[in-house]
Amino acid sequence: MFKHLVNLIEGEVTGRVESGFPERVLNLCAEYGIVFWNLDWESPVAFTFTMTRRDWKRLRRLSKRIDCDMSAVGWKGTPFFLGRVRYRYGLWITFGACLLALFWSSFFIWDFEVEGNENISQQEILRALEKNGIGFGTYGFSVDSSELRNYMLLEIPELSYIAVNVKGCRAYVQVRERVAAPEIIDKKKPGNTIAKKDALVTAVQPWDGEKQVLPGTTVKEGQLLISGVVQNNYSGVRYLRGMGKVYGRTWYQLECRIPLTVRKKTYTGAEKTRRALVIGKNRINLYFSSSILGDTCDKITNWDKWELPGGMALPVTMVTERLRYYTVEEAPRQKEAALALAQGVLEERLAGYVEDGDILSKEITSKKAGDLLVVTLLAECEEQIGKFVDAPD
Repeated sequence: MFKHLVNLIEGEVTGRVESGFPERVLNLCAEYGIVFWNLDWESPVAFTFTMTRRDWKRLRRLSKRIDCDMSAVGWKGTPFFLGRVRYRYGLWITFGACLLALFWSSFFIWDFEVEGNENISQQEILRALEKNGIGFGTYGFSVDSSELRNYMLLEIPELSYIAVNVKGCRAYVQVRERVAAPEIIDKKKPGNTIAKKDALVTAVQPWDGEKQVLPGTTVKEGQLLISGVVQNNYSGVRYLRGMGKVYGRTWYQLECRIPLTVRKKTYTGAEKTRRALVIGKNRINLYFSSSILGDTCDKITNWDKWELPGGMALPVTMVTERLRYYTVEEAPRQKEAALALAQGVLEERLAGYVEDGDILSKEITSKKAGDLLVVTLLAECEEQIGKFVDAPD
């Protein structure tokens, strides 16, 4: 493959030889190391073969010593192409203008690559950059990374560091997100621990303050569990933080209703492919149909950014949209599938309620109500039910 490419760059010639003794030409090639290929005998006295442009010229000079008729019947490669277009001045002017436009566009930003973001979306960072003058088509040498950093940190307080490095047509945006500072607890300010839900207390672990309930006690939401006001006969009244952990048993009854019918998509097999070019910020549709798709087709979109060899980005993106049409029909849902779906939803809701604790037991029941399946989850848990609140001033 590589040798064929080199031959195309140098130029290939397909020649025809006619002679009473054509084997003399082949012997001449073997004697002087002239390489040829695609040998095809037309008759006992004539054949065609292919060789490089340079070897064809050598063979022409050497063949003058023998009696043969040599003629070129085919040309292929770069030298012959340039020879055909050397007088087409309009083509050369257009080619030069394209090279100049390509060279000039390399000084502008046509692509962004964001690294280091986890909680902050890439779109939010790019919108903030555009708001501060760094967007699609910005002159690359006008980017002042140190000045931009100050504005970006004010724009997105969740960032602790940002750097924008421009290389060619691509801007590399490196960010570091700010680590939230831990909550500062004022140990001098008194408070209490109260129940955040109804429960049967199983354990009380006061860190600071005096417990107000014992294990085995039933408490209501908002009831005082650990008091920050401590009074005794020796030191009088003291105001403490009243912090600690209180564990208790809780019970949940959650319900979920799942339809026993489902809207099912059936693909008709009809498909359509549409293409468009995005040049800079402008979109050019390469199709003539309406852009309104309706609600009975899926659209899969692929964005293919054009790049030159070496990774140099171009301000051109090919957008390919594949449309798959379908029909929607009502289909029955299996009871097992509906039960499994409801169980997943209920267990996820239960896990959200029980943040610091364990699920001791759970029971799932179901019943049919019309075209719905009513699924009920009964769960018994043991969890931390205490919530600290500051004492009123």
